Amino acid sequence: MMSLNFQAEKHAKMLEARTKRCTVRLGDVSKQFPENSIVWITTGKKFTPKKKLYTAFLDKVRVKTMANLTSEDLGVQNPEINSREELIADFEQIYKKRITMEDTVTVIYFTEVIG
Repeated sequence: MMSLNFQAEKHAKMLEARTKRCTVRLGDVSKQFPENSIVWITTGKKFTPKKKLYTAFLDKVRVKTMANLTSEDLGVQNPEINSREELIADFEQIYKKRITMEDTVTVIYFTEVIG
């Protein structure tokens, strides 16, 4: 089974509290995370053991440009980020490169599988 991993501590806390239901990933990763798939939601930094939190159903996977992200996309992926500009700044820090409104992103909405 594939996993959707989150490295940042702030995301781990949101996932454990079940308040994070969406993630925005740089680039087109829709082939890696096809809609209607079931994945493990995991946390952990690169090259370290991952913590499995729960399985999730990928409800909606959309490829967009940064400029086309909606307030819904931003609101459920990280409540601390309120604008595309703030997300760009966050991504630039993570990826250590310049990000623009024309860059492609993949928005992945997921729901925990219970039972």
